[in-house]
Amino acid sequence: MTDFESIYKRYAPQIFRVCLGYTNDADQAKDMVQDTFISVWENLSNFRNQSQISTWIFRIATNRCLRALEVAKRMPSAELPLQLADMTEESPEEKLHFLYQSIAELPETERIIISLELEGLPQAEIAAIVGLSNGNIRVKIHRIKEKLAQKFKAYGQFS
Repeated sequence: MTDFESIYKRYAPQIFRVCLGYTNDADQAKDMVQDTFISVWENLSNFRNQSQISTWIFRIATNRCLRALEVAKRMPSAELPLQLADMTEESPEEKLHFLYQSIAELPETERIIISLELEGLPQAEIAAIVGLSNGNIRVKIHRIKEKLAQKFKAYGQFS
């Protein structure tokens, strides 16, 4: 079994990006990463290698994100309007922010799937994390990418 420090170094950046895709808030994403790895630390000795360790860690992270979303749904919040003035002149960082914001607006399951796809996880592993078939994941990824492409086109991100 791998030690905790090497697991953290290997997966924390990916888990952060997945959590950022859920929340579109860096501070909240950092908190979710911390919660995820506290759970990994506490349960590492119980990990039985029945799946890849990455699948186990991503599943913990997505469960944390889903719980946080449930809590956020119960809390009233003020929606801020999206500033989209001439997106073709935006910097790569602003385009990346727009991507994460667009992902954060997707339904929960789609958010999980596309965040894991963007992290380069194999579709079979995504299917194991989400609990869907490989074929269903492949179709969902295609449809999610189409949704995001349409959103980007609508706001001038692609020519």
